[in-house]
Amino acid sequence: MPGENLSRDEARERAALLSVDGYDVSLDLRSAVGGDEGPQGRAGAPRTFRSVTTIRFRCNEPGAASFADLIAPSVTSVSLNGRDLDPGEVFDGARIALEDLAAENELVVDAQCAYSRTGEGMHRFVDPEDGEVYLYTQYEPADARRVFANFEQPDLKAPYRFEVQAPEGWTVWSNGAGERVDGVWRFAETKPISTYITCVVAGPYHYVTDSYTRTFEDGSKLEIPLGAMCRKGLAPHFDADDVFLITRQGLDFFHDHFDYPYPFGKYDQAFVPEYNLGAMENPGLVTFREEYIFRGKVTQASYEARANVILHEMAHMWFGDLVTMEWWDDLWLKESFADFMGSFASVGATRFTDAWITFANRRKAWAYRADQLPSTHPITADIRDLEDAKLNFDGITYAKGASVLKQLGAYVGQEAFLEGARRYFKRHAYGNTRLGDLLSVLGETSGRDMSAWTRAWLQTAGVNSLTPQVLLDPASGRITELAVVQEAPESHPEERPHRVAVGLYRRTPEGLLERYARVETDVEGPRTVVAEVAGAEAPELVLVNDDDLTYCKIRFDETSLATLREHLGALTDPLARALCWSALWNMTRDALLPTRDFIALVLRFAGRESDIGVLQMLHAWAESALVHYAAPEWRERGGALLAQGAERELYDAEPGSEHQLAWARFYARVADGPDGLALLRGLLDGTSGIDGLEVDQELRWAFLEPLTAHGAADESVLAAELARDDTASGKRHHVRCLAARPSAAVKAQAWAQVVESDALSNALVEATIAGFDQASQRELTAPYAEKYFAVIERVWRERSIQIGMDVVRGLYPAHQDRPETVEATDEWLAAHQDAAPALRRLVLEARDDLARALRAQACDASAGTR
Repeated sequence: MPGENLSRDEARERAALLSVDGYDVSLDLRSAVGGDEGPQGRAGAPRTFRSVTTIRFRCNEPGAASFADLIAPSVTSVSLNGRDLDPGEVFDGARIALEDLAAENELVVDAQCAYSRTGEGMHRFVDPEDGEVYLYTQYEPADARRVFANFEQPDLKAPYRFEVQAPEGWTVWSNGAGERVDGVWRFAETKPISTYITCVVAGPYHYVTDSYTRTFEDGSKLEIPLGAMCRKGLAPHFDADDVFLITRQGLDFFHDHFDYPYPFGKYDQAFVPEYNLGAMENPGLVTFREEYIFRGKVTQASYEARANVILHEMAHMWFGDLVTMEWWDDLWLKESFADFMGSFASVGATRFTDAWITFANRRKAWAYRADQLPSTHPITADIRDLEDAKLNFDGITYAKGASVLKQLGAYVGQEAFLEGARRYFKRHAYGNTRLGDLLSVLGETSGRDMSAWTRAWLQTAGVNSLTPQVLLDPASGRITELAVVQEAPESHPEERPHRVAVGLYRRTPEGLLERYARVETDVEGPRTVVAEVAGAEAPELVLVNDDDLTYCKIRFDETSLATLREHLGALTDPLARALCWSALWNMTRDALLPTRDFIALVLRFAGRESDIGVLQMLHAWAESALVHYAAPEWRERGGALLAQGAERELYDAEPGSEHQLAWARFYARVADGPDGLALLRGLLDGTSGIDGLEVDQELRWAFLEPLTAHGAADESVLAAELARDDTASGKRHHVRCLAARPSAAVKAQAWAQVVESDALSNALVEATIAGFDQASQRELTAPYAEKYFAVIERVWRERSIQIGMDVVRGLYPAHQDRPETVEATDEWLAAHQDAAPALRRLVLEARDDLARALRAQACDASAGTR
C-alpha cells in the first residue's frame, strides 16, 4: 500500500513537526465471536471490529500538513478539529492525510479494522478443542496502526486511555488497570509510551493472581499486583507459581540494581496462542508464546529459557519502555541490554546460576552466525524504514549486542556500568534516546573516553578470531612466550580491543583436565604477548577468552586441538567445556574441522556432558552438521553412527533423568532404517519400553514425525493421534506431520497451502513449512527449487511481512545443496536488483548459508580421502 513502509526521514520530519498529548481508543470486539469461523467472513470480506480513536496533538507550524497511520479495510469517518473529512479523499489504506493543522488539534477516526491471522495487529484464535475465541495484540515494530489510528513511530510518545466492548463472559486486559463499567471495560491512563508497546488481550482466559511488595530504604512501599493467564485448555499444565517466583525474584533484582521503582503499576503476563515472537515487553501486560507452558516433561534448560525470557522482558520495563530509542537504528539500546540482563539477572536472582554457560553456548552461536552473513551490520544499524527494522530483530541486535555489553562490563567495571544505567533512567525517563545519550553517562561513571570503544564495537561489523601461539623452552618444557593473534575477515577488517582471560589447562594425575593458571589481559592489534605466563609449565590446552569475557571466535593451537580430540570430556569446568564446544562448532562451520570429526567428538564426549542445555545444543549442532555440512557420500554412514550413538546413550542414561529425555528426542530426529523406526514405533504403541522413559503426548508427536517422514506412519495413524490430542497444540503437530509424508502429492498440497493461499494462520504456515522441508526428502522437494524463485517476489508483495519472512526463509531450497542452487540464487539476485531490500537480504542470507555448507562439505570430503 502507498506509504505503508514508513521511512526514517518521514518519521524525523513528523517528529520535528508534531507532539502528542494523548489518545483515547475505543474498540468494539463483540464481532470476534459467532458467525463464520474461517479467516474470512461472509462474501469473502475480512472479519472486522470497530475502532474509534481520538488523538490530541500539537503542531509546531500551524498551517502545515502531516499524516496519521492506519491500516484498515475501511474508514467510516474522519474529523479534524471538528471538520469532517471525506475518508475516500484522505485515507489511502495506510495513511490519513492531515492538511492545514492548527497549533492544537483533535483528530477522531472511526474505522473498521481487521482481525489478524498472522500474529500482527489484533490476532484472533479459535481453539479447536472447545471453540473458544481468544484475542491479543502484537505490534512491534509498527502494527498498532492495524488496530487504531496513530502516529506509528517510537519517539512520538503519549499517554493512552483504552476502553473495550467485549462479548459476555470475557475478561479484557490492557496496559493499565481495568474494570468493567456498564458493560464496557475501561482502563487507567498509561504513562507516556510508544505505540508499539500498547496492548489489549481479551477472551475467556484462565487467569491467576499474586502480588509483589517492596519496601525501600526511605520507608516507601511499592505494591505491584501480579497476574498470569493462558487459554483454558492449557490451564491444567500452567505452573503459574514458578512464573510468579521468577517474576518476584526479577523485580527484587532490578530494584536493587536500577534504583528506579517499577513505573507501570500492575504486572500481568499473558501466554498466548500462535505468537510470532518469544515475548513482547508491553508495560503492565507482557505477552509470551504459549509454548512456554509445558504440556509434557521438559528439561531444566526449558525452564531456564523461560526464566530468561521473563527477565529479558522485565528489563525492558526500564530499557525500552521507560526510556525508548528514538528510531529503530538504536533498537540495540533496548534489545542488547535486555538480552544481557536476562542472563545477568538469572545468575544473580534465580536458581539458574549457570545462565552464562547457556549464553556462551546458545545465544552467542546465534550472534556468530549472524555476524558472518553478508547482511551483517554494526550493532548501531542503519535502519532506513520499517522493513529494515523488522529484519533487524536479529542475532546482532540481541546476542552480539549483549555479548559486547558483557565485554563493556569488563572494560569499565560492573559498578560503573550499572551506575551509568541508573543515571540514564533518571535523566531520560519517559523520553527517547540515541547512542550518545547512553555513552555520555557511561563516560561520566567510568571516567573513560568511550569514543574509541564505541567505534570499534558498536559502529563496525564482523567477528574477530583469537588464536594462541605458544613457544616452549625445549630444555625445560616451560613457556618462553605466549601470544594471542587477532584476525579479522577481509570484508570487515576491524581489529578490536578485547579484555580477555587466558586460561592454561593440564591433566591432573587422576586424568582430569583442569586450569592451573589464568591471566586477564587486553588484546590490542594483530598480536599481543601475554608476558605474565612466561616461565609457566607447558599447557596441554590454552583457552583464549576463558570465562567468556569478550565476543570472538576462539581458535586453538595444534597441541590444544589434539588435547580436545582426546580429552574434551575430562575438562571439569562446565563453562570452559561449553566454550570449547562452541569453538569446535565454529571451526566446523568455517570448514576448518571436518564434519565427521565434529560428529565423532559428539559421539565420544556428549554422553559425559553434565550441563543439559549444552547437551541439547550439541544435539542440534550434530544434526545440523549431518544435514548441511557432511559430504553427501558420507551422510548415510554419519547418520547411522549418530543413530547408533544416540540409541546407546538413550539406554545408558539414568532412568527418568532429563538427559534420558534429551537423548530420546535426539534419537527421534536421527533414527533411520528399519531397526531405528521399529524402536520408535514400539515406544509409541507400548510394545517396547526403556526404563524410566515416560512417553507423554509431546514425545509421542516427536516420535511420529520421523515415522511419518519415512513412510512408516500414514494418515490414519495421524488422525488417530489427533483424536487422542484434539487440542491447538495437537493440531499444529498434526499439520506438520501431514506435510512430512513422503509423497509428491503431499508436497504439492503443502506448497499450495502456503504459497498460493492465505487461509492458514501464521502458526499453521510455520508447521506446514517445517513438515514440507525434510532433509530425508531431497528428491521429493527438488522440483520446488525453480518454483521458489518464481514466486517469492509475489509472495513478498501480497502477504504480510511476517508470512513473507516465513515463506522466503523456510522454503529456500537449502537441501538442494549443490552449486547449481547457488547459481540459481545468483541469477535471481542479478535479475531482481529492484526487489525490496528486505527480500533481497533474506535471499542473500540463505545463499550464504548454502555456500558455507558446500565449503564445509568439501572439507569433510577431503577428510575422507586422508
